[in-house]
Amino acid sequence: MRIAFISDVHGNSVALEKVIMDINRKNIDQIVILGDICFRGPDPKKSLDLVRSLSAKVIKGNADEWIVRGIRRGEVPDGAFEIMSQEREFGKSLLHEEDLQYLKNLPTDIKLTADEYEIHCFHATPHNLFQNIMPDASDETFAKEILTDCKSDIFLYGHIHRPFIRYVNGKIIMNPGSVGLPFDGMPLASYGIIEVEGKNVQTEIHRVEYDIKQVIKMYEKNDYPNIGQMALVLRQGRPV
Repeated sequence: MRIAFISDVHGNSVALEKVIMDINRKNIDQIVILGDICFRGPDPKKSLDLVRSLSAKVIKGNADEWIVRGIRRGEVPDGAFEIMSQEREFGKSLLHEEDLQYLKNLPTDIKLTADEYEIHCFHATPHNLFQNIMPDASDETFAKEILTDCKSDIFLYGHIHRPFIRYVNGKIIMNPGSVGLPFDGMPLASYGIIEVEGKNVQTEIHRVEYDIKQVIKMYEKNDYPNIGQMALVLRQGRPV
């Protein structure tokens, strides 16, 4: 069984289309989307429509929560609150009420079985949409915050926009990175694949090129409220 894991599209439909094309060439049995579909990108509606066309399992991210109910003070740095609230209003304005209800009703985690492996998927941690567990966190931190379901063997989360694979206490932890806003310095869309056959398991991170200039032009055409910063993030593949 081959499962593709997508996370953090962030309204970048151009990158998502390229990732879907790449996945379609790889004989994938199931797609799982780990949240953050619309917010901070120039094309939230098409991004959501593409996600919903995949017959994928989808969970909610913090940015999906923000689109639905707004950003609360303390959830982002004080200096970013006003501009991110404007970005949220931009994204929400391009979605329909039915889209908002879809995002609102998404589950916050899912569990699935692949041959002899149990897989637990969530956006940030199993009990918190906003917590950052970075790739270099200690084994103790991963055990406490990520490996909370003792019956699961493989754990998938997104949120931090940095792809990695780690092994802690005999468990596999994968973060597939971000499709739409990578933060690891490589300006390529990122996603993960896990292949399971009995007890045999293989984990892979895939990087996909897409037209960054096209996405920046979409920001400009749509009069996005934070064009300069978002263009720089896309070009550098890291937050600024």
